[in-house]
Amino acid sequence: MLVDSHSHFDAAEFDGDRTAVLARARSAGVTRQIVPAVAASTWPGLRDVCLQDSGLFPAYGLHPMYLAEHRPEHLDALRQWIQREHPVAIGECGLDFFVDGLDADAQQQFFDGQLRVAREFGLPVIVHARRAVDAVIAAIRRVRGLTGVVHSFSGSPEQARQLWGMGFLIGLGGPVTYERANRLRALARTMPLDYLLLETDAPDQPDAGIRGQRNEPERLSVVRDVIASLRDIAPEDVAAATTRNAERLFKLPVA
Repeated sequence: MLVDSHSHFDAAEFDGDRTAVLARARSAGVTRQIVPAVAASTWPGLRDVCLQDSGLFPAYGLHPMYLAEHRPEHLDALRQWIQREHPVAIGECGLDFFVDGLDADAQQQFFDGQLRVAREFGLPVIVHARRAVDAVIAAIRRVRGLTGVVHSFSGSPEQARQLWGMGFLIGLGGPVTYERANRLRALARTMPLDYLLLETDAPDQPDAGIRGQRNEPERLSVVRDVIASLRDIAPEDVAAATTRNAERLFKLPVA
């Protein structure tokens, strides 16, 4: 069995066939998904989607790419949602220094605020870190007492080691399936399995086999198989290790 540690299953792209997508995921062995939010306006809909199936686990947060939608009072609202809804994580939160026009200082304020909320409630954080891994590491060190995952990791081996040293995991998905992703594939080949989570980031980041198409949680099996091939181990070993990691980090019921 597999856990998709990062699936935007509440996204509008799945509104027309969400039940069928879920069935395909289960047929591929993906029995559980962590579903992170992007903005306060999406929290109610995400909650309702997750209530439809026991294998869907919500996380609530404020994504840096949706900065224009965030307001300071949303951090207080986040606390209220956590107290009422009991999510498995805070997220998706983080920093994005790739997209033009996203104010870095404002991103940092919302990210730091969410890290403090996560520490307050003892929840892991699901972190977006595009061209911003060093800044993310610095923020985690400032706040302290945190656990979590940097999803769609694209940093260096040294940055990965720093994250592991702070108890953070890294998430790998579709990008690792591309043959030219040499640095990422080298990391997948050699990193300790205890710090690895699998993800799709569906409907985004399709793997090499469906380039340019809508991604789905069922494609997690492709990510698993590629990483197993890179490490020259059985796919079942990758599945077992990453499932244990997800259960540990997100405190999921052991299947």
